[in-house]
Amino acid sequence: MYRQLRLALLFLLLGPMIPNTFDVHSQDVRSDQMIILKSVPFEITLSGPPDTQGSYVVEDASGRELLSGIVDAGIDETISLTISQREQLPLIITIGQSEFSFGRVFINGWISLAPPLIAITLALLFHEVITALLAGVWLGAFIINGYNPFLALSRSVDSYVVPALGDTSGKTQIIVFSLMLGGLVGIVSKNGGTQGIVDKLKPFANNRRRGSLATWFAGLCIFFDDYANTLIVGTTMRPITDNLRISREKLAYIVDSTAAPVAALVPISTWVGYEIGLIGDGLRIAANVPEEGTQLAQTLATISPFSVFISTIPYMFYPILALTMVFLVSFMDRDLGPMVQAEKKAIEGLGTPGTTSSDSFETSVSTQKSQRTVIPAWCNAIMPIGAVIFVVVTGLYLSGVSETGPEASLIEILGAADIYGCLLWGSTTGVLVAVLLSVVQRILTLRETMEAWVEGLKSMMNAMVILILAWSLGQVTEDLGTANYLSQMLMGSLPVQVLPALVFFTAAAMAFATGTSWATMAILIPLVIPLTVSLGGAIGFGDGGYSILLSTTSSVLAGAIFGDHCSPISDTTVLSSTASECDHVDHVRTQMPYALVVGVISIVFGSIGTAYGLPVWAALLIGVLLLISILKVFGKTGLTVQIN
Repeated sequence: MYRQLRLALLFLLLGPMIPNTFDVHSQDVRSDQMIILKSVPFEITLSGPPDTQGSYVVEDASGRELLSGIVDAGIDETISLTISQREQLPLIITIGQSEFSFGRVFINGWISLAPPLIAITLALLFHEVITALLAGVWLGAFIINGYNPFLALSRSVDSYVVPALGDTSGKTQIIVFSLMLGGLVGIVSKNGGTQGIVDKLKPFANNRRRGSLATWFAGLCIFFDDYANTLIVGTTMRPITDNLRISREKLAYIVDSTAAPVAALVPISTWVGYEIGLIGDGLRIAANVPEEGTQLAQTLATISPFSVFISTIPYMFYPILALTMVFLVSFMDRDLGPMVQAEKKAIEGLGTPGTTSSDSFETSVSTQKSQRTVIPAWCNAIMPIGAVIFVVVTGLYLSGVSETGPEASLIEILGAADIYGCLLWGSTTGVLVAVLLSVVQRILTLRETMEAWVEGLKSMMNAMVILILAWSLGQVTEDLGTANYLSQMLMGSLPVQVLPALVFFTAAAMAFATGTSWATMAILIPLVIPLTVSLGGAIGFGDGGYSILLSTTSSVLAGAIFGDHCSPISDTTVLSSTASECDHVDHVRTQMPYALVVGVISIVFGSIGTAYGLPVWAALLIGVLLLISILKVFGKTGLTVQIN
């Protein structure tokens, strides 16, 4: 027993030093594929000989030829293969006179769903997100590394957590941006800026209805980026909603359900350039689907991706109806599901499950009173936040112009802009403005200002841990091919009229399982556009007539946002609960009924209804009327509370 324990410990310590036999690359045969899924296509890149054209042959382990062809000299050729049995591995690849062995871990497709499902289930059952995410990451690493539990433990850290933390292509910038905004909020809370906003808005937001509507309107105003939206609106409006005894869960719902939908619908946002690029790829691929020389092929090859995006906006039923639902819930003061209980507790002053103590509202009020020695001034908050917005928007334009030139369209400029760099510039500028206002006005000393900034940073640390682990799990699902499996499983041969609804459901499932809408869009948009064209769903496209292609394309984005709103591992969901200081799982639990109601209506009357001839305006009108009816019949109104 002692000897076995020593061997296990030795294996654990040496695990990181053991080479990963399943990540074999060579100069001539390469693949980013970590896992081979049963009956799901995967890609291998073959490099041709340096001086001459060469033939290649791919055989399975039994010697049966799977694929053959010619690869040009010095050219990389990407081939797609499908394996249905584990016994077919390793593959034997012959290029000219060279022979290579290619193998990966082989699993059934449903196993790729296990890590995200485990993480989501544990989070919902035990209300402990960090442990749930760690379990999901470890399980994925366990599968990827040949079911070795000790190697999986080390790989969870060095292959997933550390890369997520140090990913300078966007993730690290988001972490720094979030921390800087947290520090900004810490300063403006200390220098009286937050209380100044509260005092300024009190004449309008003097009851629960107006407070919720004000939060909704603030969400519409911060349209340029969903991350900035959640953090700015959540932290700014939290003292106001606390004073009005609006639950933290309600605040998190309003913030989350305005952030991504607004950024997705407004043509000037950090989402648009990304979406246009994906649409352009899909149109380019689809242009080869019809017979060469047809009018449709010419249209697909020459039409502007931006014009397609603009045309899809009316078909984005979920984002439109989600924004409408937030307005109706706020205006009618009616709630559904667990939100009713959360609001009741808030109204009765018992605190909410998302706060740190049962008397959170008393604590919030006492904190504000302790700052009465500082004269509240709304400009101490508005000016730093305004600086963030101004620098981000200006930076987006200037950085885009430097890439495209001033003659380019505004959308092209924003699409080429340095999005993450602008967020960093804006948050840093906002902090500097807040520091200067505090010190120059002698509200705080420099030491006190820095202490307030550090306290703001500390308030974001738990969220950053969750965010990093959520990204790590997203990378695990990518390595496992989870999205590819879902796409392969759900995208079968169906009538073209059903395609928008199927795409919506597929995008929702992928976003829910992976926690990211952007990765979902990246996979599905270049896939569904050619698929829709091949099934005949592009009738009238480019001629002003109705086209299922528009509905299908918009369904990818709408479904991805819907899946994000329901997923506890979504980054925007994490940031929304953090900015609102609401328990993360409670936020997901209370928001889900609203998302499900809007999602079902969007599918039935939006995706399916319009595919069978229902006008878009009629689908939207029916959706709004149904939302009003559901809130009237099933919604419950909170008690009236008079705020002094």
